[in-house]
Parts: sequence; C-alpha cells; structure tokens
Amino acid sequence: MHWQTTRFKLELTRPWVMGIVNLTPDSFSDGGQHAQCSQALQHAERLLREGAGVLDVGAESTRPGAQAVPLEEELARLMPFLREAVRWQVPISVDTYKPEVMQAVLDLGVDIVNDIWALRQPGAERVVVAHPSCGVCLMHMHLDPQTMQLDTMSGNVVSDVKLFLQARMQSLLAQGVDAVRLVLDPGIGFGKTVTQNFELLAHQAELMLEGRPIMSAWSRKSSLGAVLNQDGVIPQPSERLSASVAAALLAVERGARLIRVHDVKATVDALKVWQAVQTAAA
Repeated sequence: MHWQTTRFKLELTRPWVMGIVNLTPDSFSDGGQHAQCSQALQHAERLLREGAGVLDVGAESTRPGAQAVPLEEELARLMPFLREAVRWQVPISVDTYKPEVMQAVLDLGVDIVNDIWALRQPGAERVVVAHPSCGVCLMHMHLDPQTMQLDTMSGNVVSDVKLFLQARMQSLLAQGVDAVRLVLDPGIGFGKTVTQNFELLAHQAELMLEGRPIMSAWSRKSSLGAVLNQDGVIPQPSERLSASVAAALLAVERGARLIRVHDVKATVDALKVWQAVQTAAA
C-alpha cells in the first residue's frame, strides 16, 4: 500500500508521523506560538529533526467555535512559509478547505490537500481532479466548526462516518482520481461526543475502505482531556502528552498509517518500541 502525492510516493508498510505546524493565533493547542513565519519555520525544522515524515501546515483554526479566516489572510499566512518549506524536499500537507488556497499551494508544489470538509466546498473537487497526482485527505465533519459541538451526531457513528467517507471517495473515483491518492480521516472531535470518538477508534478497521489508509488525529484532543478528568479538573491540551501517544499507538494497532501529532518525538519513540515488537513477532 502507498500514498501517491505530488512529489512523493509514501510507502505505508510502516506508519508515518505528520508533524503539525499551526500558522494561527487561535489554535486550540498552541495558538500563536508559531504565527510568525520565522518561528513556524524553526518549529517545522525541529519536527523534522524529531522524526516527522510529513509536515501538515494550517493557517485557519478549526477548533470548535472558531471563526472563518478570510481568503487573503489565510494565503498571507501560508505562502511565505510554504515558499521556503517546499525547498526542503519533504512531503508538505496543507490543511485547508478553500479551493483558491488549494490551487495556490498546489501551484507552488505542495504535496497534499488535507480538507476537513472532504472537498465539499464549491470548486474544491475540481481543483483536486484537475491535478495529476496530489495526495488528498478526506475527513468526516458533522456540521461545521462553528456549530459541530453544539449539536453532535446521533445514531450509529461508525456506520454514518463510513457511509460518508465512502460517498466522498466514490465521488472522486468517478471523476478519474486514482485511489492511491486518497487517505481517509474519521474526524475525531469534529461533531462527535467523547463516547463516539472512542467508538470510532475501537472500530477504526471498519473505515479502511477499498484498502485505503486511515489518518489518525487524536493529538491533544478534548476527548482525551475528558478521560483524564480528575475531580473536575481537565488537563490543558499541552498536558495530554501521554494520552495522545497512547491514542496514536492504539490507532496504529488498528491499522492507521498516518498519525497527525503535535508531539513528534514522543510519538516517534513510542512507534519505535511498537515496531520492535512487530519485528520480534514476525
């Protein structure tokens, strides 16, 4: 199994760690820490030294309640960083749902579009279909960032997410997009309850449609904070490291081959132990 992206064919015989680079002042986890281009580049270099295989760059927060960022502002945050980062010869993913941003970053040579809307915004599919090889991550989201946690999903969450991802995948396949370009993300935290998020993790293998890989993005999420709640005290996102690593390993055990994280070194170290066990068991 592999993931075809603009410049790289990522072999998925092992899990890949995607290091998160937030170019935002209001991210739920590290808002503002890397908002300046020079800070973001230094942070990205550190993530690569720590073992990240892919950089996932975002310039608009998608935390619950976050407000949309104007197109011009998103591009102003992204482009200076990307002009430098694409020269590093490492896979670059951009977290965006705006087709104009997708087109601009792909024109620059970016490898992957990571879209929380799964290309449902008008014109987004057209950009990806027209590109010869960019990688795409299709994520499930219930409602939108402004309302998703005000009215969470009901019914069978695993079945509903599976049907959604299947429909989005089939739409692209029908337009000639090769399946090897696609990765699926169940959207942990995007309109789901704590229980539903853990149901998706427990049944994650059911979401590997047509053999396509799963991207897992549990890092520092509020569901982890809810589990760690002690006497009404919920740890801050930066205090959820152990839980984030545990969730990443559980996701890999259940078939995930891309792990999107803030804490790269700890995740990479844990995966080295996991890989040693796999090798010993072979």
